[in-house]
Amino acid sequence: MNERDSERVAAWLTREGHVPSADESGADLIIINTCSIRKKAEDKVYSLVGRLEKEKQKRPRLILAVAGCVAEQEGENLLRRFPGLNLVFGTHQVGRVAGLVAKAQAGERISLVGPLPDADRLAGYLPFHRAPGVSTFVTIMEGCDNWCSYCVVPALRGRELCRPPEEISGEIRSLVEAGYREVTLIGQNVNSYRSGNGLSFPGLLKLAAGIPGVSRLRFATSHPKDLSPELIRAFAEIPNLARHIHLPAQSGSNRVLAAMNRRYTREDYLDKVERLRAACPDIAITTDMIIGFPGEDEPDFRQTMDLLEKARFDGSFSFVFSPRPGTRAADLPGPVENADGKRRLKIFQDRQDEITEEINRALVGRVHEVLIEGINPRPCAGKCASLSGRTSGNKIVHLPGSLDLIGKITPVRITEAAIHSLRGTIEDNLVSPEPGPKEAKC
Repeated sequence: MNERDSERVAAWLTREGHVPSADESGADLIIINTCSIRKKAEDKVYSLVGRLEKEKQKRPRLILAVAGCVAEQEGENLLRRFPGLNLVFGTHQVGRVAGLVAKAQAGERISLVGPLPDADRLAGYLPFHRAPGVSTFVTIMEGCDNWCSYCVVPALRGRELCRPPEEISGEIRSLVEAGYREVTLIGQNVNSYRSGNGLSFPGLLKLAAGIPGVSRLRFATSHPKDLSPELIRAFAEIPNLARHIHLPAQSGSNRVLAAMNRRYTREDYLDKVERLRAACPDIAITTDMIIGFPGEDEPDFRQTMDLLEKARFDGSFSFVFSPRPGTRAADLPGPVENADGKRRLKIFQDRQDEITEEINRALVGRVHEVLIEGINPRPCAGKCASLSGRTSGNKIVHLPGSLDLIGKITPVRITEAAIHSLRGTIEDNLVSPEPGPKEAKC
């Protein structure tokens, strides 16, 4: 989501005549687009702003700005904390960035946060221009209405707001014309997408998948409570829908899930995993997991480990609980000692790595369709380029091959497997005739 928002900021500034800089040293304006989902991410923002303030002492005309969730959360506090900071703007103000930058360049110090009317929030998605590529993101909605007890997103991003399907499909068509082959539909909870005329998320998937030139379609992120039978069937019914779903579990303990306000049980979650694999046996399932949530004891953690064994995720993003300001979980009793949280996290991650490697090794010898995305910086034997791509199940694959394969879906036989990536060789007699992007730079 932040990567896509940064592209929107760049698009608005480019339209007003700003030119992207190759690095910090050549920039007159530096905008830090921030995340507040965990304290570690927030701390990195403060460290970076502090470093750039020192740089500004050498270049007083440099404009420094903080955008995104930390900006929305802290507002004017950031201006007070960092005298060298010129501009703070929140998650709803992306469409106003050019005007805000102009005021900052004229000498004003500005903090602009807070909600906007829905029409103004949606207007922040236009205009949009991207250079040709292979894989890209399209935002279909923003905000969240779930209010999980640990999550600061609803307070910073606002309530759910869905873009019209005709606007989404128009953006996808323009991206296909620019050479993109894979589109990932994104939102805080895409499962709850519903347009003004009642189009559901599975309906939007069918609409997007039917656009000529969309070789592969993905989406993120899904809330388990909103994973409908219709969406599960989509994996069996839509040929170019990637065989991968990111389905955050967050805990394997019903007691902890209730405290998180997740509104499903471990039994509900495992039932949906089973239904997904029945509809699409080769689907890859990844997840998020919070370890050390307030009140989590050893039996709760064992339930999380049991969920891991039963679900056998292809991969997971797991972290020790990080209290966020203004959330209910920040004030819950029974905080878990940091040492216990780290110990449990290591146990979870070590076992997840073992499962991931077991799953990946089972792919050796099989042929998978890989969308070649670009150059792999690792050296390649011989006179060929070393390429990288991903399977439909979102597995990274490194392989030798020529540059004209970039942007094509290519059958690849997997020859080696590790935890984080695969290696393979092209099945030359099966190469897809799909056209590649109009331009591929290396």
